[in-house]
Amino acid sequence: MRWMIAVLGLLLIAPPAHAKDDLVIGIAEFPSSLHPSIDPLLIKNYILGFTMRTVTTYDGDGKLICLLCSEVPTLDNGLARFEDRPGGTRGMAVTIKLKPELKWADGAPVTAADLAFTWRVSRDPNAGFSNANPWTRADKIDVIDDHTAVLHLPKVSVSYAQWDTILPEHIDGPAYEAGKSADGYIKSTVFNRAPTTVGLWDGPYVISEYQSGSQIVLTPNPYWSGTKPGFKHIVFRYIGDTAALQANLMSGDIDIDNNITLDQEIALQKQDPDRFQYLYTPSLTYGHIDAAHDNKILADPRMRRAMLMAIDRGTMNKRLFDGRQTLATSFVSPRNPEFDPSVPVVEFNPDAARKLIAASGWTPGPDGICRNAQGERLSIDFLSASGFKINELEMTIFQSQWKQVCIETNLRYEPSRTLFGQTTKHREFHGLVMYTWTSNVGESPAITLGSEFIATEANNWGGSNFTAFNNPKFDAAIAVAETELDPAKRHAAWVEMQHIYAEELPALPLFISSIPGVIPKWLKGYSSSGTGQPFSQRAEEWHPE
Repeated sequence: MRWMIAVLGLLLIAPPAHAKDDLVIGIAEFPSSLHPSIDPLLIKNYILGFTMRTVTTYDGDGKLICLLCSEVPTLDNGLARFEDRPGGTRGMAVTIKLKPELKWADGAPVTAADLAFTWRVSRDPNAGFSNANPWTRADKIDVIDDHTAVLHLPKVSVSYAQWDTILPEHIDGPAYEAGKSADGYIKSTVFNRAPTTVGLWDGPYVISEYQSGSQIVLTPNPYWSGTKPGFKHIVFRYIGDTAALQANLMSGDIDIDNNITLDQEIALQKQDPDRFQYLYTPSLTYGHIDAAHDNKILADPRMRRAMLMAIDRGTMNKRLFDGRQTLATSFVSPRNPEFDPSVPVVEFNPDAARKLIAASGWTPGPDGICRNAQGERLSIDFLSASGFKINELEMTIFQSQWKQVCIETNLRYEPSRTLFGQTTKHREFHGLVMYTWTSNVGESPAITLGSEFIATEANNWGGSNFTAFNNPKFDAAIAVAETELDPAKRHAAWVEMQHIYAEELPALPLFISSIPGVIPKWLKGYSSSGTGQPFSQRAEEWHPE
């Protein structure tokens, strides 16, 4: 804990005077891509929340609202309707009416042609899209006028009104045409090749400076039609280590530590309760450990259960997080209306874990590490993002507790942009990897747990099912959860998914997160929803006192 003591010693250092027209945000991760639909990274979504807007989003009360559209499509207002499909099936037609005043930051209007372009690119498997609300749900689009398009869905969809960001055809269209090959668009897209191109952005800010692996600077979008942004510059400064980030926060070199960890915030508030605004937001985010199902050890669900039973999450929650986390039973947060409280928590029980390990064919060796009948050691690689001290501490605790039940783990760390831009995306890890996943209200788990979204070369690594979990019953429940408009029947499918998850444990669920936030007292308009949308989706309302 020496690192924490050293950081807390900085609390007595007075911060320098602050330039109130600039906001400096420290980050411990740097995005591997700035394309809004490629690579589902939290840090990228946070940064793009300042520069782009989704068609619809959830507010702090969990209500779906428009950002780019003028009215949320519903069956009641007629912007969504059922339609008969060839072969006697039933689909949907969803009308999106864009706000007429919308413009890209180069002054070009945001139009239905951009929407159609986004839909067309999304349907190209070489594009490698990984949207939470995929445009591929529609198999046809009709552009009615400059601001109106109708998306035709081949089946009924619960999320028919949820749509993500739109791409600028006039900027990225030529790049897409030039890169029509495997990996071609990912390399040619202007979002990655020239992110300071102003016409890419339709949010309150634009990226005006980009130094890969170092810094990103935002300035106001002159064509933004909403609330005037409150800062002349927003600077994302990559520091790469959570302890160093906190030191920069306390010295006043940064205003917000975007990667402050819950344990750090708890310690700061106890030490200096009046200096900052301290936020603890219940969320839909769950921390977990993915298990590679092509690893012959981890392919056995008994082994995955034994590993979960061998770690004392309850004590860890009390000692490290002041009891502010919730022990996860599955991928579903208690904040999600589909949460099933009857799913039991897997309790700490090392004796039962040892029995499961023995039943899987492993016996302790002379050094305390188990072997199988072939003499192979029960040894597993355990990976996470570098620069996060709490990750290192948690992993060390897990390693020690697993050793007590004869499992050896080899700890490894990679920079976030490598871990999520290459290792997990291409399923190149062969053991365990620990990270968090954030979902939206009622969002289907298809992208992370559905067999259709297993990341493969065939889909250009566009899926996010990194464990390669493949369960037909789970897939069937996903289909019901995504298409059943009857709330009771839909909830029954969610309940089934949670019980399948709790039984199979495709990943080891750790905690449902309480999102930390240490905010300067002079920053006004900041709000955190915990609904899965980045807090920056309302960044135009942030302003200095």
